[in-house]
Order: sequence, then C-alpha cells, then structure tokens
Amino acid sequence: MKPIVHGLENEYGERIEFVYLNIDDPETTAAKEKYGYRVQPHFFLVDGNGEVVEEWLGQVSRDAFVTAFETVLAE
Repeated sequence: MKPIVHGLENEYGERIEFVYLNIDDPETTAAKEKYGYRVQPHFFLVDGNGEVVEEWLGQVSRDAFVTAFETVLAE
C-alpha cells in the first residue's frame, strides 16, 4: 500500500492533506478513537469539516482512492 499512498500524496498533496497515524504511538490515540480506527491498514477520507466521507479497510486499489478524491475535490 505504501507505494500507492505515497504516489497519491505526490499527485494530490497540494489539494489533500495526508496524515499518517502510527498504530503503536499513544499520541495518536485520540485521532484513532475519533475516527474508529480498527485494523491496519485503515484509511479515511475526511472533508474540510472533519467528517469522514469515505473509509477503506485493508488493501485498496489506486483507482478507488482516485475516484473518491476526485469526487470530494469536485464538490
């Protein structure tokens, strides 16, 4: 997943903020609880108001991310 996510960050990083939560880092506990982080990998697309608009568990295709990103950016 790392090459896909980092590639998307290079492509969309000026329009979408990418935040990484370390499952073992206690400093990320509040964010993990807020969004309901359950497994690794677990991805969330959050809008400007902090609301989750899309969520993925496990392996995700690049196309799934791109479709969701483009939909949110078009709004």
